[in-house]
Amino acid sequence: MPITENKKHLAAGLSSILFSLSLLPQHAEAFWPFSWNNADAQEVSVVPSASTAALVAPINIDPGADPDIPLATSGDAALVAYSGPSGTVSDVIDMPSTDQISVYVVRPGDTLSDIAKMFNVSVNTIIWANNLKGPKDIKVGDTLAILPVSGIRRTVTKGDTLQSLAKAYGADANEIAQYNGLDPHEPLAVGSTVIIPGGEVNSVATAPISKKHTRKTSGAEPYLGGGGPLIAGYYANPAPGSHLTQGLHGHNGVDLGAARGTPILAAADGTIIIARNGGWNGGYGNYVVISHPNGTQTLYGHLVNAIVVPGQGVNQGQVIGYMGSTGKSTGTHLHFEVRGAKNPFAH
Repeated sequence: MPITENKKHLAAGLSSILFSLSLLPQHAEAFWPFSWNNADAQEVSVVPSASTAALVAPINIDPGADPDIPLATSGDAALVAYSGPSGTVSDVIDMPSTDQISVYVVRPGDTLSDIAKMFNVSVNTIIWANNLKGPKDIKVGDTLAILPVSGIRRTVTKGDTLQSLAKAYGADANEIAQYNGLDPHEPLAVGSTVIIPGGEVNSVATAPISKKHTRKTSGAEPYLGGGGPLIAGYYANPAPGSHLTQGLHGHNGVDLGAARGTPILAAADGTIIIARNGGWNGGYGNYVVISHPNGTQTLYGHLVNAIVVPGQGVNQGQVIGYMGSTGKSTGTHLHFEVRGAKNPFAH
């Protein structure tokens, strides 16, 4: 192609480019100011002062959440984690309801007062149920059973003593003193309120398991109870061949009597949450608690010994211990409770 022709093509191309540039905006701004010239750059520093607003971390991972919803705390002290290491609320087995037994693993910084507030029970409830010497007798890693204590609430009247209350309600004077933090050698203050752990207004006569029982209802029993709907066929007899030696009492419990050493069986499939050998344990002596898939619990008290461990899965009919007379017991028997459903042996 001749050189003259090339020049014509180049001139035409240049004209097109210049025309395109003329169509572009003559001024543009970025989303934030900047400079290509280092000399124009200025260092900005913030010096905290009384008039400087502090940086505030988000209080919720959801920036659109309601800011008025407070974070949960434990005893108005420590924040409660909903998931995390062992010992936080996420690791509490069966948070307390009206009749469920809870298990709590002591974590760093815990005090018995904080734990008691978390579960809405008294400090003495935890001391009494775990054989503690006092409020400071806990250490990190300890597993505490938190019992919704069964018993009687009583306003002290003139003439009441620990011994008279124990006799009237079938309880133990020393146990009443320990639970309420009382000096057994000091008189009771008239007008004060005491809890009588394990106290019962009425007792039921001994009879074979096949006989039906009626329960007197006179007198208030604010700490007795438990129970719930009838779940037919769910719970098997934990002590086959035994006899009903006491009807419904305590915390939805019955007593089944047989020879010492009689195998005690899991009433239904589940997971062991408590297995205690040694100690008073709130009057249960050596005892086992099983958590079941249907949301209920069964308790087996006064054993010679338990042969299972917490966290172990068991099947219905599996041996979990042997009948004895430990704790608050006047003879060999199994104290069997159902928490969250009707006790199938409470006729």
